[in-house]
Amino acid sequence: MNVHNTRSLAIAASLFAGALWATAAIAQDVSGVPDDVKIGGDRISIGVGLSSTPTYIGSSRNRVLPTLAIQGQMDGYAFNSSGTALYLDLIRSKGGTGWKPVFGPLLAVRLDRHGHVGDRRVDALDDRAIAVEPGLSVGIQRTGVITSPYDSFSASISWQRDVAGAHGSYVVSPELDYDTPLSERSFVSVSASADYVGRGFGGYYYDIGTSEAAASGLRPYDGAARAGWKDWNLSATAVHSLTGMLTHGWGLFATAGYQRILGAYRRSPLVEDVGDANQWSGAIGIEYSF
Repeated sequence: MNVHNTRSLAIAASLFAGALWATAAIAQDVSGVPDDVKIGGDRISIGVGLSSTPTYIGSSRNRVLPTLAIQGQMDGYAFNSSGTALYLDLIRSKGGTGWKPVFGPLLAVRLDRHGHVGDRRVDALDDRAIAVEPGLSVGIQRTGVITSPYDSFSASISWQRDVAGAHGSYVVSPELDYDTPLSERSFVSVSASADYVGRGFGGYYYDIGTSEAAASGLRPYDGAARAGWKDWNLSATAVHSLTGMLTHGWGLFATAGYQRILGAYRRSPLVEDVGDANQWSGAIGIEYSF
């Protein structure tokens, strides 16, 4: 890689890191590969706005907080953020239509049940440490599918593991994603995914010990310390350019997401008694692409 490419990637990485820490207070579920606006060409898009997310995964309450995200492509290498998750595709895009492998690292910081969540019973439980989850994603992407040479379909699976001593376990997330520009000024993306978690993850976030039960008033629960499918997810993103085209200028964005918690995790008192297995999220804001 030449010096120009190295500097471009360094700039992108700096912006990427800024997006991570600026959104550290808002993202909860950070499993899998974040959505990317695959519209071709090198660019960086930075978005700011307001997001509505559950106070913890399984909560019946949402909170509205500022949000910041960044995504794009530099010298053919795609990158993007989603809340506190970062993703980089190390397989360089050559442009044009056809098949392309996807492979790269991801880094997620999980803040679920860390700090105040707004429910006195849940807040009486032991605070959960911040999990730091590096991982990898592998998949396949097809550009030029239905609507234009720029729409794309991808199938991928990611693996990430906590290395900070929080839950000390792993998350595996298969995902299907379809993205298409509707014109030079409008873009939509839809995705479906699921999360398979390790035993340590389920026990850490969804079990309740006897001492915690006494302090909170919630019933004890020890059924979540098992590996299994934790949830499935649907999400959609729409972007509309206000000036210029999607690859340059100001635009508006909106996102919507639905998550269904499953099985032993759904039966936890944190979800079944004081929460909700149906999780809704969304965001609106303005972005600038250059």
